[in-house]
Amino acid sequence: MPKRILTGTVTSDKNEQTVTVLVERRYKHPLLAKTIRSSKKYRAHDAKNEFKIGDQVRIQECAPISKTKRWEVISA
Repeated sequence: MPKRILTGTVTSDKNEQTVTVLVERRYKHPLLAKTIRSSKKYRAHDAKNEFKIGDQVRIQECAPISKTKRWEVISA
């Protein structure tokens, strides 16, 4: 099964080798036919500490690295 790839914005880079990425998705409500924005934060592995707050990054699923990290940054 292919790994999921998501695009989001870095909201925190305070932890060592970890960035928090806010991924926003838009979908149409089935009954109201209104466009809804929902967002979710993912903690991703950034081995070189190269990404800073505000960067647009792509993250990919990976094997669990820690209790909360299951994603890794693949590109800016």
